[in-house]
Formats: sequence, C-alpha cells, structure tokens
Amino acid sequence: MIFTNPAGAPELACDECGCRWFDRMTGACYECGAAVAPAARAEFEAALAEFAASRAAAAARDRNQQRGDEDDQGQRAQRPPGRPH
Repeated sequence: MIFTNPAGAPELACDECGCRWFDRMTGACYECGAAVAPAARAEFEAALAEFAASRAAAAARDRNQQRGDEDDQGQRAQRPPGRPH
C-alpha cells in the first residue's frame, strides 16, 4: 500500500496491517512480520521516481522564474531616469 505523507512524498505501508515500518534487511513489516511483495516494492520505486521527477521539475521552474525576475530587475535598472517603463 502506498500513501502520500504531508510533504507529498510517497510512503510504503504494509498491505496486511498498514504499518509504515519495515526491516530492510529482511523485507518484512516490523509490526506483523508480513513480507513486502516484489510488486509492492516496484510500485513504491516507481512512485519515488515520479515524486523525484516532479520535485526536479518544480525546482527547475523556480530557478527559471528567479532568473526571469533577476533579468527584469536588471532591465529596469538600466533604463534612463524619466523614461516610461
């Protein structure tokens, strides 16, 4: 089972009991001992990759927006006084 935490990141939960704590050495739930199915691991890895891609895209948009704002400020600073914008 995959759910989204408050920060928007995916988290894997046990299909049997809903616990979010897993022993990564054994691949089993700490609460009930159920094994994490390979399909659940694959689904979680895909969700993590999608989340990482969305965060990277958002960061790129933020950087581009910031550059655009800096360019606008530089152009305003270069205008001679008294000329309309």
